[in-house]
Amino acid sequence: MAYTVGHMGLSVLLPLLKLILTVCGAYLALIFLVFLPIILLTRVPLARFIQYTAEPAAIAFATSTSEAALPTAMESMERFGVPRQIVAFVIPAGYSFNMDGGSIWLAVAAIFLAQTAGLPLSWQQQLVMVFTLMLTSKGIAGVPRGSLVVLIATAATLHLPTVPIFLLLGVDAIVDMGRTAINVIGNCLASAVIARWEGELGEPSLTSDQIIG
Repeated sequence: MAYTVGHMGLSVLLPLLKLILTVCGAYLALIFLVFLPIILLTRVPLARFIQYTAEPAAIAFATSTSEAALPTAMESMERFGVPRQIVAFVIPAGYSFNMDGGSIWLAVAAIFLAQTAGLPLSWQQQLVMVFTLMLTSKGIAGVPRGSLVVLIATAATLHLPTVPIFLLLGVDAIVDMGRTAINVIGNCLASAVIARWEGELGEPSLTSDQIIG
């Protein structure tokens, strides 16, 4: 952030603040308009799901890498009641293909690049851009700041300027924490939904700490 302000001036802070607020709003919209309805429709216990995903989501938020939260996420969902064979398949697969937070950030960042360069985009171009970024974002779960590499590589294909991407270096660490937590929550939810779909979602198992308590 100091490097960005030092080279671009204080005036760059307002657009970056708007970008952060837009991304955070998109994360909240995903949680309340997508995750929550899925939980209610599939009858996944909401309070229990929040309880068991809080720890892996917090680890992902603090470390900005989904890989650090992988063991805890798998253990938590097994204790939640998801069979081990479903957890072992769905969550690792989701780490490569279910990148909810990463896809949102890349789409918003690409729009930011276009607006910075003064390039108007039709809704068809925006749709193509979103689907392109959804495909190119696969496999960046364990790489902090890896989304910027994907954005640089994709921007040339979409004829977007690459120089403004360096403005994002000042705020990428902030949004990276949120998008990583969203990725982990989405993968945990996917395993619970698959278990419910297969009729194998069981009761939660108690940990040793819970038994002692």
